[in-house]
Amino acid sequence: MKLKNPFHLTLATLFLSVAACQAPINKAGKKVFTYNERDGIATLDPAGAKNRSIQWAIHQLYNTLVETDDNLNFVPGLARSWEVSADRRTWTFHLRTDIVFHDDAAFPDGKGRRLVAGDIVYSFNRILDPLTASSGAWIFHDRIDPTSPFTTPDDSTFVLKLIRPFNPILGLLSMQYCSAVPHEAVEKYGKDFRSHPVGTGPFRFKSWEESQTLILLKNENYFQHDSTGRALPYLDAIKITFNDEAATEFLQFVQGELDFVNNIDPSFKDEVLNKKGQLKKDWQGKIDLSVVPQLNTEYLGILVDTTNPLVKASPLKQKQVRQAINFGFDRRKMILYLRNSLGLPAESGFVPAGLPSFDSSLVHGYHYDPDRARALLAAAGHPGGQGLSPIRLLTIPIYGDFATFIARQLEDIGIHVNVEIVQKSLLLEETAQAKALFFRGSWIADYPDAENYLSVFYSKNPSPPNYTRYSDPVFDRLYERSLQETVDSVRYRLYREMDQRVIDAAPVVPLWYDVVVHLINPRVHGFTPNALNMLELRRVRIADY
Repeated sequence: MKLKNPFHLTLATLFLSVAACQAPINKAGKKVFTYNERDGIATLDPAGAKNRSIQWAIHQLYNTLVETDDNLNFVPGLARSWEVSADRRTWTFHLRTDIVFHDDAAFPDGKGRRLVAGDIVYSFNRILDPLTASSGAWIFHDRIDPTSPFTTPDDSTFVLKLIRPFNPILGLLSMQYCSAVPHEAVEKYGKDFRSHPVGTGPFRFKSWEESQTLILLKNENYFQHDSTGRALPYLDAIKITFNDEAATEFLQFVQGELDFVNNIDPSFKDEVLNKKGQLKKDWQGKIDLSVVPQLNTEYLGILVDTTNPLVKASPLKQKQVRQAINFGFDRRKMILYLRNSLGLPAESGFVPAGLPSFDSSLVHGYHYDPDRARALLAAAGHPGGQGLSPIRLLTIPIYGDFATFIARQLEDIGIHVNVEIVQKSLLLEETAQAKALFFRGSWIADYPDAENYLSVFYSKNPSPPNYTRYSDPVFDRLYERSLQETVDSVRYRLYREMDQRVIDAAPVVPLWYDVVVHLINPRVHGFTPNALNMLELRRVRIADY
């Protein structure tokens, strides 16, 4: 007799006892948005904003010169306006004059002072300072003027000078690394600044019991307002918990203790979603499901540096073998059965859907065609896989099912893949040191421009981001030309030409273009997801029940 999934029984029991996701009543009558961070938060210092969990918290506490809206357009942040010189090397930002830092003991009398242009200079120089050891130092590398990159003609004007034009510069400046920090707080708290943040954001720091809870309170002095003139944010506070168990997190959400869940864990997706990626009947009306495209390409990478001894001895050194792999498995079936249709099969380029340059009719990728895959193997001198040694594929545990699915389908055309499950830290080490021939990877956009994806294949870039060690002089020339192109339509054409060259050379096996999946408590309103999966809470409201 087949035993029922115990987790399914737990969900069923909860479903019978919970009519809808309702948060416990806050006795103080405050509107508190609560979410869980399974990945933990290592720091609240913008200089260390290297992953999603940190970036989400930083976004609540700090502001950048420019921001992206829900449609990935650049909009004012700390800067009310900006302009660029004719040679596109000098960017001038005019700052708002009504912005103050959070009240904190770092300031005289504990009152936050007004933000000035010098704070931007200080914050950016701090990123570049080796003593800071910022993981974001790369954003300015080989891009800013080496003598005077940051200047301030006056307190409300900040000037950025580049070595050469770089059109995605606004995207870089919208990253959380570029948040404005006050020198007084950094100097007062030193290393403890990581756990005592002081910014200008919509929420201010209250307390942090690491691995337990992080509390942020509404910034009563926040400078932004909605279209009716009402001050933002609407929420009174944010509470972040740190339970690392997916099942526990979901059960807390169902019980109304959490206001949303980011992504849907494989362990319970089949209990909640049907194969079309929709809520099953039992959950409809009880929770809200939000699915939007995300700027993230999931892929398998292939080391192609022919000077590497590992590559010389590998069947993957042949382009036809790499192309056969791309044709040899069914992305659509994989997404349907293993992802419950959450995601778009990557049958175009490496650049994902959601970016303006994306056009699947102009960049042609791979679809399932086992006959063509077999023909490519034969053309490579390996009919039916004859003479091909087994290929080792490294992946992390949560992607083991996908790797196994691909391996089984490739075996049908004569390619034998041995799937090896490793921890993420080891995978990152092996890929960075060019020791992994075939590996699972993903590229989540740092900023909303296809250049961010194509930089992965620029030969002058180290690893990361060029994990495959791809090198193509024609690609490099197109890439360098695109950086100086000011006409969007022309730049997009160059992007697509580069993307097609990469796909034809097959140093990667695109799997799917990802989506942002949120499960939301129905009492939450104004929660709008975006393709960068940035947690935006300024306009969120919580309804009374």
